[in-house]
Amino acid sequence: MTALPAAARMGDLSSESMPDRQAAVSKRKRKVVAIVPRGEVMRNFVHSGCFEKIAESCELSLLTVVQDAGISNSSGQAYATQYPLDHVVERWPVRFQREILDMAHGRWIWSAAARERWRIRDREARSIRDKTFRWLKKIIAAPFSNPIGLKILSRSERLSSRMFMSSDRYAELFRSIRPSLVFNGSHIHSAIATPAVQAAQWLGIPTATFIFSWDNLTSQGRILLPYDYFLVWNEELKRQLLEMYPWIKPENVYVTGSPQFDFHFRPEFYLSREQFCEEIGADPGRPIVLYSTGMANHMPSEPEIVESIADLLLEYSEEQRPQLLVRVYAKDLTGRFDELRERRRDVLFQRVRWNAEWLTPTPEDSFGLVNALRHASVGINIASTISLELCMFDKPVINVGFDAPGQNDLELRNALFYSYEHYRPLVESGAVQVAYSIEEMRTLLRDALRVPQKAQNERRQLIDRMFGQTLDGQAAHRIAAKLIDLAGTQIQASHG
Repeated sequence: MTALPAAARMGDLSSESMPDRQAAVSKRKRKVVAIVPRGEVMRNFVHSGCFEKIAESCELSLLTVVQDAGISNSSGQAYATQYPLDHVVERWPVRFQREILDMAHGRWIWSAAARERWRIRDREARSIRDKTFRWLKKIIAAPFSNPIGLKILSRSERLSSRMFMSSDRYAELFRSIRPSLVFNGSHIHSAIATPAVQAAQWLGIPTATFIFSWDNLTSQGRILLPYDYFLVWNEELKRQLLEMYPWIKPENVYVTGSPQFDFHFRPEFYLSREQFCEEIGADPGRPIVLYSTGMANHMPSEPEIVESIADLLLEYSEEQRPQLLVRVYAKDLTGRFDELRERRRDVLFQRVRWNAEWLTPTPEDSFGLVNALRHASVGINIASTISLELCMFDKPVINVGFDAPGQNDLELRNALFYSYEHYRPLVESGAVQVAYSIEEMRTLLRDALRVPQKAQNERRQLIDRMFGQTLDGQAAHRIAAKLIDLAGTQIQASHG
């Protein structure tokens, strides 16, 4: 980050002397700093129009890992100022305390995902040295694996973070910008964002964040930073958040829905079946079976699973044979499907349009995903958010619960994902079906193609229960309105 001139400290932000509070508010425009710690945040807040909406009422600045953010309005003018979000290497006492805190948090919640992550870390410690350090860390974390211990450890980590601060670059930036709100677009991807957010908090600037996904609280690590405001997908995430973090005030958690689903409900993203099939090289007169892949390190046997499903489709008559369309996880750069792509010409692979340099979805990629969901007859995946999205379009969903032969014990078993706390309600609802063998996959696939309306009520009830009225294509605008309101509230407070 380039050096920035030092400006007034945060205590000087209310130094304007104006007799009337409303006059002060109208004179000083709201200022928001938005943090983009990873590429997917671009889809949620840039492509959806959220940040542009904020810029209509606020001076918007972006701290971003993506240096070509495409933040321009319909006239081609940039609506925000960009600053690079750089990696800051924290000092070892801070890193160590955060690791212990995360371990203690995982041992306390002890969710299915936390237990599996614990097992994997144990197995990864193979040398005597690594095993010894792993054992010592578990001994240190154990007394803190309770609400009181976590509170003590959290306060200690915050104190150490300030005492051993590696850089004041973000404090200097915020003194220059003087924002009334700092918003982190994804709390869970915040290792790179932590120095910026905590600089804002130490300067007394209110902070807000978005709970990026439905598994973040039960399957991922602890929230380190004491944000003032939280925006969440649904009421269940709000409940989990308040249960895990008692210091959060219920009135400061807002249910907004997620902008990633807005595109599904905007007709301008819809292509006709003929257009879509021409794009992917499919026959519009035959059913499409959509397989969405996951991360290679979590689901290593997927190429073999995909081929086994392709073999099942060969059992159908050629005239009515379903077409297998594979959408490879965009961040899977292993090339593990390349051999299958070359050898099996009967398997279609959708082009995933991401910026390779920044690992960022492009606006065009939303068209691809939306229309793959719309025009599929049935969707298959391993415990993915895609299951929810298929239900939004009332499509039958089959989850893979079996592994390819030869998968070793160090790797995650696919069946395990269906015990995870965030995903288990889907299975229990009956809205999705899990095939625990290739034989079950054969049966479930035939049923889904023959009677697609089966489990229709279950799908509808699941989506209504999870999202209520938020699936209207307007989540991005709700979030923008809330952040604008919070930024304005802070200006009013500073003149109170």
